[in-house]
Amino acid sequence: MPDIPIPGLAMHTDEAGQGTALLLLPGALGTGAGDFAHQLGWFAERGFRVVAPDPRGYGKSRPPERDYPLDFYQRDAADMLALMSALGHAHFYVLGWSDGANVAALMAAQAPRRIDSLVMFGGQSFLTREEIDGFNAIRKISAWSPRAAEAMRAVYGEELDALWDRYIDGQIALFEADGELYRERLAEIGCPTLVLHGAQDPLVPAFHAQVLHDGIAGSLLHLFPEGKHNIHQRYADEFNALVHDFLTRS
Repeated sequence: MPDIPIPGLAMHTDEAGQGTALLLLPGALGTGAGDFAHQLGWFAERGFRVVAPDPRGYGKSRPPERDYPLDFYQRDAADMLALMSALGHAHFYVLGWSDGANVAALMAAQAPRRIDSLVMFGGQSFLTREEIDGFNAIRKISAWSPRAAEAMRAVYGEELDALWDRYIDGQIALFEADGELYRERLAEIGCPTLVLHGAQDPLVPAFHAQVLHDGIAGSLLHLFPEGKHNIHQRYADEFNALVHDFLTRS
């Protein structure tokens, strides 16, 4: 797909299908098509216009080089709202994973009239020492699973190590600033919301999903008992069916 010009960059976006717009937001360092290989075509075949971008500084949305100022989640939210405006979508659904879940929540708080429904999984509204210790434990790419390392190395090559270092340093800076990402804004999210999470997630402990559920009035919570961080990949059929049912009934 062609790159979409928005303020400050040209954002690469994969799109498929026709119907109600569904924005898919990837996790840290991720790309739309790479992170959502099990969702992009599936939802496109079921009446959705699926939009799967590479966020600023990731994948094919380079340059610019990715950086992590204290407001980078807010910047990503503004980028995605600008992208959907450029594509002509005044209203749309949002599904976000991990960092993408955090961006999705901020979008729903900042533009409540535009987000019709929100699905978030693997995200957290604040940082704890547990997450920071977890990030430092996998700071070296050699500590990743071979499959994850190979996939990211195919996108970034030798730039991957420095990019991942910057990301972890950005998380540490946020934690040291106070660790709050958007917990105080959860009450501003008024759209129908589904929170999904892997109960065995080693990166983002499951209590974060409960915090999101408790903070967003009327939200639904579903845990995958044996799930880890990649529930949309490991349990794609169940995950897709849950999301589809929620979006078509909410």
